[in-house]
Amino acid sequence: QVQLVESGGGLVQAGDSLRLSCAASGRTFSSYTMGWFRQAPGKEREFVAAISWSGGTTKYADSVKGRFTISRDNAKNTVYLQMNSLKPEDTAIYYCAAVRYGITCLRPTEYDYWGQGTQVTVSS
Repeated sequence: QVQLVESGGGLVQAGDSLRLSCAASGRTFSSYTMGWFRQAPGKEREFVAAISWSGGTTKYADSVKGRFTISRDNAKNTVYLQMNSLKPEDTAIYYCAAVRYGITCLRPTEYDYWGQGTQVTVSS
């Protein structure tokens, strides 16, 4: 069982940066592939970024590639999402997710554990 708690969301202006954090419970964090998803009002939850359990492989949605960076610190049981050059269309609730030894991990259904989400609002 893994419990995930996101933090770091907030209200920013277009062009600003934010860093989201997701703290995980448990002693097997290093065996979990971690992902970030987001959901805007009236829209489906969409993939943002993922990082393999080793940290050696990362994947990004085309809409955030070059602006967002996912990373992890297995010693701290934490995964991060550094978001730069934020745009109003990045406004959403951002969720952290985990799946043990996940492989492709681009779809919400591939993840077993979810956090409660953190709101990111980008004003123009």
